[in-house]
Amino acid sequence: MPNGNRFALMVFNSWLFFLFFTAVFTAYVLLRHRRAAQNWLLLAASCVFYGWWDWRFLFLVGFSTVIDYWAALRMEATDDPPARRRFLMVSVVSNLALLGFFKYYNFFADSAHKALERAGIDAVNWRLDIILPVGISFYTFHALSYTIDVYRRHLRATTNFRDFSLFVMFFPQLVAGPIGRASHQLPQFLRDRRITIEGLRQGGWLILWGLFKKVVVADNLASLVDHNFARSASLTGPEAYLTVVAFTYQIYCDFSGYTDIARGSATMMGFDILPNFKRPYAATDPQDFWRRWHISLSSWLRDYLFTSLGATRGGALFTYRNLMITMLLGGLWHGASWNFVWWGVYHGTLLAGYQAWTDIRRRYGLSLQMPHALAVAVMFQFTLFGMLIFRCTRGYFEGGVWVDESYQQMVEFLTAASRSLAWTPEAMTLLLALALFVVPLLGIEALLDPEPRREDRGFLDRPVWMAVAVHACLVFFIVRYGVDTANAFIYFQF
Repeated sequence: MPNGNRFALMVFNSWLFFLFFTAVFTAYVLLRHRRAAQNWLLLAASCVFYGWWDWRFLFLVGFSTVIDYWAALRMEATDDPPARRRFLMVSVVSNLALLGFFKYYNFFADSAHKALERAGIDAVNWRLDIILPVGISFYTFHALSYTIDVYRRHLRATTNFRDFSLFVMFFPQLVAGPIGRASHQLPQFLRDRRITIEGLRQGGWLILWGLFKKVVVADNLASLVDHNFARSASLTGPEAYLTVVAFTYQIYCDFSGYTDIARGSATMMGFDILPNFKRPYAATDPQDFWRRWHISLSSWLRDYLFTSLGATRGGALFTYRNLMITMLLGGLWHGASWNFVWWGVYHGTLLAGYQAWTDIRRRYGLSLQMPHALAVAVMFQFTLFGMLIFRCTRGYFEGGVWVDESYQQMVEFLTAASRSLAWTPEAMTLLLALALFVVPLLGIEALLDPEPRREDRGFLDRPVWMAVAVHACLVFFIVRYGVDTANAFIYFQF
């Protein structure tokens, strides 16, 4: 369901953020060798960045921060297992209760209301006028990684409230990730940082690359995708297929573009934020896909949910069950809508099915394996169907209740080929847009890193002439084809 306030943000692809970051970075450099002062500056900047949307929700982030800081200290101070579990539960329940109320209350209220109406019961509509706090899913998981790691004794609780608050609220990744791990990031706020020439070069590259993905690829495809999803009932087969392909690259470039700018901004200041994407559409199977797509979420779900459920212990059926539960909750993490439930079930089914096939191959010693290119092509088709489920969010309010039409819209796309297979001007427009914007993207990605599992270092290891040529190419595309409207990033609504 749309959140009308999410466009009042200081988005990365705006002149406002450019001025904001320039001012913060300049002050940060002037405060070199003074870690405490730098951290106070970054904490204040993070409050301004988030408060620019709605300052009242700073109290919500602050409340979660205080609870998690206190709970971790209490766990650190005792060796009594029941007491440690109680303090962990205070953190987990507090965070999830806030997330559940703001993000899921109306979803369950609407669902209960419609269920009662179908049963012939005249029920009261308990929907509330709730604004979804931007980034609440991200910073909730961000903070929970800290208290869970302290409980598991993977991390010592910090006594510095300022630095812990900065870990939770660090502005580059506050509203759309990547979801940070306390074990990786918190120590960076507790030690001195150095600004280096390599860090400036790498950070500048990531920002430029992220802007290209967002304002050139994602935003240009967005207008075509939105137009065709609005007329899904009249699409032809080629139009429907190419629209889903366009959305698949739109959401990838939108989200990974945000991640690149977040990482680049942090890298310039001497921080390291782990990558969130590694060429996901080069995946050869469902497990490989989740090692490449939204890595910070998939690894979080694996380490804190799948593992807690028992992971692969208990036999094959328990493994499949745990995969389904993990992905179902992963789907709900994205939003309170039935299409996200179906999306989670779909990916849970893919993972469980692939695990079952892997188990069968191991048991009987089968060596069946598709050629790499064919495996990539087949997995991409599975990815497209998942993206269709993800994007079908059509609905409307009636009598104050959200009427979900996502399933009907999905059926309209899937039956488009039965209406017509005609190659229309709209289909040609989509194909040309994919050729103009996506082909250069894939070419630069392949040039950057032929082996997608390696860490992306930009052009630090490449000849100077190649780096200059690619940088110039990106600047040209941004100036010539970049959408100058500061459109919000898709994942801001999660």
